[in-house]
Amino acid sequence: MDTKSIIEVIDAEIAKLQQARTALTQLAAPVGLKAAPSLVKRAAGRRKLSAAARTRIAEAQRKRWAAAKKDEETVPVKEKKEAAVPAKQVTKRKMSAAARNRIVMAQKKRWAAMRAAKNAAPAKQAAKKTPAKKAAPAKKAKATKSTLKKASVMKTVKAAPEKAASPAITVAS
Repeated sequence: MDTKSIIEVIDAEIAKLQQARTALTQLAAPVGLKAAPSLVKRAAGRRKLSAAARTRIAEAQRKRWAAAKKDEETVPVKEKKEAAVPAKQVTKRKMSAAARNRIVMAQKKRWAAMRAAKNAAPAKQAAKKTPAKKAAPAKKAKATKSTLKKASVMKTVKAAPEKAASPAITVAS
C-alpha cells in the first residue's frame, strides 16, 4: 500500500468515529434540545462569561455598594462612636514605676551576664590548647594469595640455610 491509500483509510475511519460521536451526544441531550457544541468541545479550563452577564453582575455589585454606603450615611457619627464603645469600659492596667524599674534592672543584669559569658568563651578557647591528635594505629594488611605466597617463600629461604648448616645424618643400612 502506498501512503495515499493509507491516509484515505484513516480519513474514512475518522469520519465514521465523528458520526458515532455526534449520534451519542444527541442521545445524551434532553428531548427537543440539541447538544450544545460548547458543552461537547469544552473539557477543562476557565469558564467565559458573556458581556451581558458581566454587566449584570457589575450592576448588582454597584447596587450592593450603594446600599451599604447609604446605611453608613444615615447613622450619625456620634451614634457610631457610642455603638463602637462597649457599655462597660475596660481600663488598661498600668504598671507602677517601681515594678517597671525592677524589670529593667533584671533585664540589664541578664544582658551583662550574657556579655560576660560571650567574652569569656574566646579567652577559654585561647587558654585551652587542644592536644595533638594521636596517630591512628596502623592497620594490618589483608592476607591475599600473593602476600601469602611471598611469606611462605621467605620462610623457606630463611629455613634453607639452617638446614644446610646442620650436618646431614644419613643412615646406611
